[in-house]
This record gives sequence, structure tokens and C-alpha cells, in this order.
Amino acid sequence: MAEENVSATLTVAVPMARVFAVLADPTTHASIDGTGWVQESVDHAPLTEVGQIFRMAMYHSGHPDGDYRVVNQVVALDPPCAIGWRTGQELGDGTMEFGGWIWHYDLKSVDQSQTEMTLTYDWSAVPQYIRDRGIQFPPFGPDHLINSLHHLAELTKSVH
Repeated sequence: MAEENVSATLTVAVPMARVFAVLADPTTHASIDGTGWVQESVDHAPLTEVGQIFRMAMYHSGHPDGDYRVVNQVVALDPPCAIGWRTGQELGDGTMEFGGWIWHYDLKSVDQSQTEMTLTYDWSAVPQYIRDRGIQFPPFGPDHLINSLHHLAELTKSVH
């Protein structure tokens, strides 16, 4: 794949501010995930600033531990238009190491009651030593992003 990102777009009949509020709540991310890997949020505080850290409990049968935890750092926050984070791990000494992939949501108001949501997964900053481990990018199938957006759409309709 020549491009090092993939995106999907979906329009939902929900105001942009409500979509952003759901994305800024890390406790909703397991419900949004289209892979089933995200199990639950470890940190429950809303995402309010660039640099903020939040952790997720994960499960993947291909991971050496099965159950594991990721650390995310907010890299984009422009309420109610955009939010994004990079994913990594917390090392034993308390430092964090990020792998170079970013999840980014762009929201665009179609009108007062509709929002165009675009989810982009970008792995262009993954360093060579991680690529040399044989990790496939993206690490999910082609339907993952649109499935996530459908989950997000359903969740935003049920939250008031």
C-alpha cells in the first residue's frame, strides 16, 4: 500500500457537538471500536487538552499477553471539529513509548442536525524498527473504520 493512512466517512443525523462529546469520553471507546480489541477505558476523565494521556484495557488473541493495556496521548483537539490520539505503551519505568500510528476524527456540520464524520488511521510515523517486526499496517481489515463509524453513529443517537 503506497499511502500510509486509510479513512472512512459517514454522515449521521446527530449534531456535531454530540458526536464530539461521545468521542471525547474515553468510556465510550470500547463501544465505538469495530474490532472488539478495546475492552474498557482505564481512565475516565473526558479528553480536554492536547497532551492528555488516557489508557485502555485491550484484548487481542495475537498479542503475546492476550490482555494488555495501551496508553494514548491526545495529539489533536479542536472542539467540536476534530480529535485525535496516538497509541503506545507504558514501559516498566513509567515512561511511554508511542508506535507512530494516530487515530483522527474530523467532524463537519452538514446542517444543524447532521454531521459528516471522517475517521483516519495514519501509520506514516511508524519507525523502521517497528516495521521490521513484521507488523502489518493497517493491523485490521478494510471494514474496520466504517464499522467503527457505524458504532459511533448508533452510540450518538442513544446519548442525549
